[in-house]
Amino acid sequence: VIVPTYNEASLIEDRLENLKSQNYPRELMEVLVVDSSSDGTADIVEEWCRSKGGMNLRLVREKERRGKLHALNTALKHTHSASDVIVFTDADCFWEDGALSKVVSYFADSEIGSVTGGIFYTGSEIELGEDMYRDYYNVLRIAESKRHSTPVHNGPLLAIRGEILRKVGLPNYPGSDDSAFGSFIAFMGYRAIQVDDAIVREPIRGNQFRRKIRRAQHLLLNFLRIKRYAKKMGLYTRSWSFEKIWKMEWWLHVANPWLLVSSVALLVVSVVLHGSIIALALLGTGSLLLALKMYRIWMLQQVYLVVAALRNLWIKEEMWSR
Repeated sequence: VIVPTYNEASLIEDRLENLKSQNYPRELMEVLVVDSSSDGTADIVEEWCRSKGGMNLRLVREKERRGKLHALNTALKHTHSASDVIVFTDADCFWEDGALSKVVSYFADSEIGSVTGGIFYTGSEIELGEDMYRDYYNVLRIAESKRHSTPVHNGPLLAIRGEILRKVGLPNYPGSDDSAFGSFIAFMGYRAIQVDDAIVREPIRGNQFRRKIRRAQHLLLNFLRIKRYAKKMGLYTRSWSFEKIWKMEWWLHVANPWLLVSSVALLVVSVVLHGSIIALALLGTGSLLLALKMYRIWMLQQVYLVVAALRNLWIKEEMWSR
């Protein structure tokens, strides 16, 4: 289990206790904390090991912060060569009881290359509709997984078959992050799934708008680059079932937001230049529908993706600040 940390002094002890409480055989579980903090997170980890401990934990200190993907790759160099499953997680999330055992059990199927758990948010921000968005997100990802694979995985609980990582490593291109790992695994011919019985609770922290834009930036880079990257590395294996899912998700993330923007722009032009009553009625209907929470959430996701696409033109965030 790999936990990259950056300035998580207020949360790291609770996170370690949460990992310790998982009902998984201690002798078969290793935890690696990779830290580049300036707030004493690493010292807290060392003190926790001395005073509480109870599980096989190692701390790897990075001299400087170079982003999450670099931290994960650093940790992979220190993992045990016999590790059947490598699990990535975050310091600011909490696995429900049994989550680790449930995720690992799916690797009994040799076709499974990666497994991710379902995220449920906690905190006051969920009043803005994040709870409804996440509910639909989880349903879609699980449905895709039952068909074959889902192209998007969740960083707070993401497990990959160890032999795959030792053979090919993690995808490494500008803007790559853990959201791309599922697509990468599926393009190699394995199944990459989200399951409904392994749950992660994650508090919403920091600026909600910035968090969503950052996530959207990485998702777009995933859909624009990961398939080409897999082909370049000679790893691509065509699966017709996953190709259908991939094309649908590519459209929803890359093309659909701009179709919405174009449609609204054309309606506005029709009203202003031609006085179109039909265009005015359509714009009015769309505005009224914003009163519906589900529709409002969908529109927000389109806004996030458009802003993210524009931001990706000049900013490639390898690291972020809260």
